[in-house]
Amino acid sequence: MLQVSFDTLPSSLTGSDAAPLSIALLCDGKNYADTPVFKQLDTLAGGALTRLAALRGFEGTAGQVVGLATPAQGIAQIQLVGCAAEGEGNPASVPEGLAVEQAAGRAVGALTGSKLGDGSALLVVPQSLAVFAPEAALGARLAAYRFDRYRTQPSKETPLTRLTVALADEQDVAAARQRWPELDAVSQGVFLTRDLVSEPANVLTPENFRDRIEALRQQGLEVEVLDEKRMRELGFGALLGVAQGSAHRPYTVIMRHRGGGDEAPLAFVGKGVTFDTGGISIKPSAGMEEMKTDMGGAATVVGLMQALALRKAPVNAVGIVGLVENMPSGDAQRPGDIVTSLSGQTIEILNTDAEGRLVLADLLTYVNREYAPSLMIDLATLTGAIVVSLGSEYAGLFSSDDVLARQLEAAGLEKDEKLWRMPMGPAYNKLLDSDVADVKNIGTRAGGSIQAAEFLKRFTGDTPWAHLDIAGTAWLAKGLPTKPKGASGFGVQLLDTFVRTHEGQAEGGKSDRNNNARKK
Repeated sequence: MLQVSFDTLPSSLTGSDAAPLSIALLCDGKNYADTPVFKQLDTLAGGALTRLAALRGFEGTAGQVVGLATPAQGIAQIQLVGCAAEGEGNPASVPEGLAVEQAAGRAVGALTGSKLGDGSALLVVPQSLAVFAPEAALGARLAAYRFDRYRTQPSKETPLTRLTVALADEQDVAAARQRWPELDAVSQGVFLTRDLVSEPANVLTPENFRDRIEALRQQGLEVEVLDEKRMRELGFGALLGVAQGSAHRPYTVIMRHRGGGDEAPLAFVGKGVTFDTGGISIKPSAGMEEMKTDMGGAATVVGLMQALALRKAPVNAVGIVGLVENMPSGDAQRPGDIVTSLSGQTIEILNTDAEGRLVLADLLTYVNREYAPSLMIDLATLTGAIVVSLGSEYAGLFSSDDVLARQLEAAGLEKDEKLWRMPMGPAYNKLLDSDVADVKNIGTRAGGSIQAAEFLKRFTGDTPWAHLDIAGTAWLAKGLPTKPKGASGFGVQLLDTFVRTHEGQAEGGKSDRNNNARKK
């Protein structure tokens, strides 16, 4: 993990021949050339920065990056990174310093991509952007993430391991240090999610996933595990049907964060299929290795709960994940089987590859009954249909509550984890009616992601609910400024931002439903 510190800008911006300095300067629009730090760097470079900026048309706009290699003695490189939103001169118009966060991510990409330096760098934040210094640190850290624990050979790039965020004013340094721990907590939650999604399925079995969650007790979370025997006693027929073909036993794991008094908790529900072959309705072999990521929803819930615990969020939250492996075997669930869910509804299994909704059905029922939450949000890499619809730019949003949907959309825009609300309605729901059971687990091919959401809705009761289908956003084939190629950690920042809108509402957030909860 990139180590970040905040300090005042050093009087000398040069290092030594043995340890030349790598510098990235965030530039706030066209006026960047008037700042003292740019003038100092340009003088050291003999005017080369001014010439380069003119040649490349650099105007300090978001997305622009230009750099010089070894421009002066004691300097390995200087990278100029634009921050200003196009057509504007102040990135403060971007909520929560998103432009600065992404610019810092681009700075890390430029610093490491140059293959210069010794793994340390100075990120200079001008006075006009000083309020966003913690966001700059967050963007840099997220961009520097690498999952390389199984590599035996070093990378050709020198990874960035130490970053000093430099500010002109000591008061700005103090303010940044004060605010950083909360964003640091979010970065650790994102990294946990990325690590979990990146792990191979022979390592991250349901048992191993359970153990990793239990370790979070050390960070302040309450953790409860329901094993196969307990789930069978309770009646988790839908989830257990998915798991019965695997040699690895299933688990439901519940995490609780108590930070908000006695109000009803926010509930987050995650699909944790550690590997999905499709079961008897087996998938094609091409690309099946990507099915190690089918626990992305559960990983996001776990990363979020860790972040809430680390930053001591003043809110009550419960996270619940179902950990199973979907495998074909002599014991596997068959097309045509009928199972009884925890809700009492019977489900006709027409396709064993539509398994995630079966896992979520029992989880939604359980968390609703046991914890009487004020709202429920589930996350799952649920359907290929949502990838066809939205690609990797947006995750699909389905909801029974307009207010909840708008809050989630707004949080997604703040953190560039965008959601696109999809339609729902009785006509789609009716397609799931079964001739031999209460509901079937698939409907028609057309509108598949909508019908999957309608299936889940049958298990949510009257509780405000939203479903995020993150099949296209949990794993990226191409990296983004703060999301390297691979596991993105999608949803942790979005939901942390969403949770913040519910913090401090203890007095007004109490619910009579909480009186019906069996667990306090």
